[in-house]
Amino acid sequence: MATNSTSEPTKEELKASKKLLKAQEKMLQEAERARERVSKAALEVEREAGRTRMSGHERREQLINVARHLFAEKGYEAVSVEEIASWASVSKPVIYEHFGSKDGLYAVILDRETRELLDTVTFNLKPGHPRLMLEQAVFAFFSYIDEHPDGYRVLLKDAPAAKGAGAYSGLVNDIVDKCETVLADAFGRFGLPRKSAGIYARTLVGSVALTGQWWEEERHISKEEITAQVVNFVWNGLTDLQANPTLTAKKII
Repeated sequence: MATNSTSEPTKEELKASKKLLKAQEKMLQEAERARERVSKAALEVEREAGRTRMSGHERREQLINVARHLFAEKGYEAVSVEEIASWASVSKPVIYEHFGSKDGLYAVILDRETRELLDTVTFNLKPGHPRLMLEQAVFAFFSYIDEHPDGYRVLLKDAPAAKGAGAYSGLVNDIVDKCETVLADAFGRFGLPRKSAGIYARTLVGSVALTGQWWEEERHISKEEITAQVVNFVWNGLTDLQANPTLTAKKII
């Protein structure tokens, strides 16, 4: 017998829902364990490499790789200089020699990842067909997450107040500024108010950034599919914009 949308769920529906939730929870747990195994394996590789003689540049890069893995997994506060040195098979003074302190090492990693993501996305926000530009920029963002998982998680995790708090939000704002410029030019060509570009830039970038955080955890669809879904939503919203939108209801309570 059919039920209406306000009826209580049946026992069968509740049972199916609980089964689905358990399956999703199991998938997330398995994904997290797989991530930990990959990270541990990468650290083991760096530890083994650390036992060989390296040039100053090679040693610096090795320390950055080790620290990035650890900061991504544990967060800044939970990682000690001793732990970084142990995984890199070096003594603590080697880290101080290259970076001055743990703060200095973290700042180098944060700066590198910030520039990498910003350059990757803004490079694709260049003149061209709007749809193609949108696809390239969104795909570049998800590609960064896919190819630099440790770097992305470092950007998202809590940072010491003096060394990077708000780094990710600042990065998002930089992308918003670039996007606003691009949208303002497009709005001018299509007879839309340029002053509204900032609103739409924040809506666009904010939704993509939040989706990126979700996808970094879930990863059950490819970056091509998540890009296509996001572009489908954004593009179909942008192509039907009203110059002077109004609320349908005269009064909203």
